[in-house]
Amino acid sequence: MLDALISSKTRIKLLLKFFLNPEASAYLRSLEGEFGESTNAIRLELNRFEGAGMLQASSEGNRKIFKANVTHPLFNELRNIVVKHTGIDRIVEHVVERLGDLSCVYLTGDLAKGINTDVIDLVFVGDPDRVYLNSLVQKAEGMVDRKIRFLIYSEKEALSKEFPRENYLVIWNSLSKE
Repeated sequence: MLDALISSKTRIKLLLKFFLNPEASAYLRSLEGEFGESTNAIRLELNRFEGAGMLQASSEGNRKIFKANVTHPLFNELRNIVVKHTGIDRIVEHVVERLGDLSCVYLTGDLAKGINTDVIDLVFVGDPDRVYLNSLVQKAEGMVDRKIRFLIYSEKEALSKEFPRENYLVIWNSLSKE
């Protein structure tokens, strides 16, 4: 979807990187390694985003660190576009909200890091009907044209110190359900 609107693949990668996970930060050389593109192409797009106020930059030593400007007037709209592009909105609508006993759902893996991929990794916290969950996931995979992998943790397991929290983005929680 974004490819039809935005011709720059580098710009799309930066949108995913910074607007899917607003906590993500990166510097030019790290993006070069992650994207496999020239620093010139990345620098050009970073400068455009920074000039428009969509990215904030800070210095750490000799590195210029970029991060999404969550106070920018278009931040929420851009984030919604990126979420729709990845299919996360449809997963919440067609899978998560139809399951019963859930307290939280996390996005993990490459997408949580802002790296575009054909696989959506999810962690469900609660005690959903597993057979129903599998059937909903299969239907959702067809709608979002991505493979969906998931893990289920009980609430007790999710509260333990062993529960991995790094690069976990909350995409739904029971408090957000009205």
